[in-house]
Amino acid sequence: MEERVLVTGALGCIGSWVVHLLHQRGLGIVATDLGDDRQRWRLLDPGLEAAVPLHHCDVTDLDSLSHVIAEQGATRLVHLAALQVPFARARPLLGARVNVEGTTAVLEAARRHAEQVRGTVFASSVAVYGPADRYPSGPLAHDAPPAPATLYGAHKLCDEWLARVYAADWGVRSIGLRPLTVYGPGRDQGVTSSPTVGMLAAAAGRPHHIAWGGDSGYAYTQDVAAAFIAAALAADDGGPAETYNLPVETAGMHEVVDLIQAVAPGAQVDAAEEGLPFAVAVDPSAVVARLGPLPRTPLRDGIASTIATFRSAIDDGRLDPGSILGA
Repeated sequence: MEERVLVTGALGCIGSWVVHLLHQRGLGIVATDLGDDRQRWRLLDPGLEAAVPLHHCDVTDLDSLSHVIAEQGATRLVHLAALQVPFARARPLLGARVNVEGTTAVLEAARRHAEQVRGTVFASSVAVYGPADRYPSGPLAHDAPPAPATLYGAHKLCDEWLARVYAADWGVRSIGLRPLTVYGPGRDQGVTSSPTVGMLAAAAGRPHHIAWGGDSGYAYTQDVAAAFIAAALAADDGGPAETYNLPVETAGMHEVVDLIQAVAPGAQVDAAEEGLPFAVAVDPSAVVARLGPLPRTPLRDGIASTIATFRSAIDDGRLDPGSILGA
């Protein structure tokens, strides 16, 4: 059967990259989202909008989602639609509806179409863990004890257990992935987007203050999207419905700022000192054992590529920096 990959949240950062990579690989794409702004698609590939149809679908609407899966012949599901940390905190009931009920709807749709949908991957987050000082030193294992400190983290922990129950009760095949600090073109929302916004400011010749500091684990947007595609295609390999940490490169914010300024000399980018209440290093060995080697772009190269992409998009009018940086 020809693979057709349905992507929820296809207009978001990782969703846009998943659509872009699927298109490059010639795989069938069923892009779904509630919105209609394809700005991130244009940023990654000016031809993507014309090449890939967008299906408007509310991820919490099971009947609508099931209809799209059946009508489009989707064989794999990549579930990325979510309300991130600040948005879930600002609107707790909507956050739970999208982040928990939405994931339940995706798993239930996979169950309804078990003969057609061969595998599902969903986005969890390192926010399921607590602050780094709650754990022993060293990288966190994928099965380290959870202790979420945000509503978003609590929602994602619930999603991980929903997937396990759906596997145990109905045989739904799924894999969860936990990104840490994702950076790169298209990353313009959420708590950890600030370093990327700093890269945009550098490309546009604008000042920017990154609102947090300290160490974090960084993963380039393209690498994260590639991991989600790999997991979707591997979810029916006979392995468990487990959630894994993605590979990261741990670095201090001062290193990130230095790299930005090395790529864009004269950039007016600085950062706060206080770090985020998340883990800064994770052990990716479990996901590599399951999926095989995954792409890992060095931080220096990822920052250079991001700034180059922003500069090109600004120069040819595909990106208005003011829409993200403000007037």
